Amino acid sequence: MANTRKLLACVPEQIPAYKPHEKSMTMQRLAGHIGELPSWAVNTIRLTTLDLTPPGGSGFKPFLASTRTELLETFDKHVADARAAIAGATDDDLHVVWSLVYQGKTVLQMPRMAVLRSVVMNHIIHHRAQLGVYLRLNNIAIPGMYGPSADDAKAFGV
Repeated sequence: MANTRKLLACVPEQIPAYKPHEKSMTMQRLAGHIGELPSWAVNTIRLTTLDLTPPGGSGFKPFLASTRTELLETFDKHVADARAAIAGATDDDLHVVWSLVYQGKTVLQMPRMAVLRSVVMNHIIHHRAQLGVYLRLNNIAIPGMYGPSADDAKAFGV
């Protein structure tokens, strides 16, 4: 989560509508999605089914931060909530099958522990890498994730 936060801290407020391709999310939506994804750990632990489009109810509303501060504060809150939910879960809780429903159809069903790894963690890492590309394409320095990045000239003796 610390690496993800470092990258979110680089998101510029000046180009929220930027996207590298017409099928891509905007920078604002991608950053917001990364910011909200830790909350999925809470949904995974507390619910057995998450319906993104419940009949007659309010469905999933994408998070769009207006400022970098709002983005980081939201991410930090969701990370803290996720850590608490995971810490409070028992081994039995983690073996319960969890379902994701969209427009009345079950699109995903697996044990909570698998959801935490694939839908939460891997999903965050996937979108974090996408965000790195968005930043790079806008000449914004990328912080190192697993050591120095190419933008850390000192690390490479440049």
